[in-house]
Amino acid sequence: MKNACLAQCQTPFRFLMSHGGFRGNVLGCLRLGLLHGTYCVGCCWVLMALLFVVGVMNVLWIALLALLVLLEELTPWGRWVARIAGAVCIAAGAWMVFSPPYVGSPGAP
Repeated sequence: MKNACLAQCQTPFRFLMSHGGFRGNVLGCLRLGLLHGTYCVGCCWVLMALLFVVGVMNVLWIALLALLVLLEELTPWGRWVARIAGAVCIAAGAWMVFSPPYVGSPGAP
């Protein structure tokens, strides 16, 4: 599903042309915008949720995740950006789970 949505979301102009081009009426424009927005949410909903959650806490994380979304959607190697980012997140999570607790932290001996 992510790859199908990413293919539609990566090239907005091609999306417009494959769906009949620009519309002259308000309802047609709204329908086309909602359809394209649905594809974009389908491809990046996890990153959008992370932007909301960590964005409440730190502006730096907002900038980094927004850059990740930008690289994924606008570059031809967007699928590889997503895969590498996923592998980095898995490795960071494993490191956090298996690393010993810091001395002085609540769970440390």
